[in-house]
Amino acid sequence: MGAVTAEDLTRARSAFKVLGVRVDTVQIPDVVAHMERWVGERTACHFIAVTGMHGVMEAQRDSTLKKILNTADLVVADGMPLVWLGRWHGYAMRRRVYGPELMEAFCRETGPRFRHFLYGGAPGVPERLAQVLRQRFETRVVGTFSPPFHSLTQEKAEEVRALVHASAPDLLWVGLSTPKQERFMFEFRESVRVPVMLGVGAAFDFHTGRVRQAPRWMREHGLEWVFRLYQEPQRLWRRYILFGPPFVWNVSLELLGWKKF
Repeated sequence: MGAVTAEDLTRARSAFKVLGVRVDTVQIPDVVAHMERWVGERTACHFIAVTGMHGVMEAQRDSTLKKILNTADLVVADGMPLVWLGRWHGYAMRRRVYGPELMEAFCRETGPRFRHFLYGGAPGVPERLAQVLRQRFETRVVGTFSPPFHSLTQEKAEEVRALVHASAPDLLWVGLSTPKQERFMFEFRESVRVPVMLGVGAAFDFHTGRVRQAPRWMREHGLEWVFRLYQEPQRLWRRYILFGPPFVWNVSLELLGWKKF
């Protein structure tokens, strides 16, 4: 990846709104550059929301989630519908910022330079991911944690904070589903003292081979949802079947100027 200038970073902060949710028009190289800069500055905890149609629609039902997304330092377009909308608004968004690809790109570019903490996944998954990243990129993983399926108790939350503090990571990767990962980052952003937190969804399962990824041509043409729905119909039918049509309808109303969100 070529050097990214300060002018590039400023330009990359342009954004548009989808149903009241800000979406930054960045691409993966821009995001990697922001992450490296934030780790170098170490002035605050920055968090990145990797979202798509599902996250935008969840935010329509939950005003707190919408606030969380709009508070994030970056909200990146993980789904092709958001990329298409960005192009409609006049932005040259060539590709989406796919969570698993972002994780892979950052680890490949930075190798052993930074300290990483992996939070999320079923028991054994973050540990397996740590092995994969070390073998592929010499990534320094300094801590892992597989949270319970239910919400963290106060005691367990304090345990997580203590573990992160002791590990002193530069980046905390959060592999939960939406909206769990966004809520986690927002809640912990001021107490864990980590320069960068990212919610990358199913990246943990994909990179460890626990779940198969859709073929690249499907991912690049907005068809990944078909592959994932076929793989996990019981878990994902509600996300795609119930949220998809209302998303198209509401976005149409917004683009026509008939309704504001």
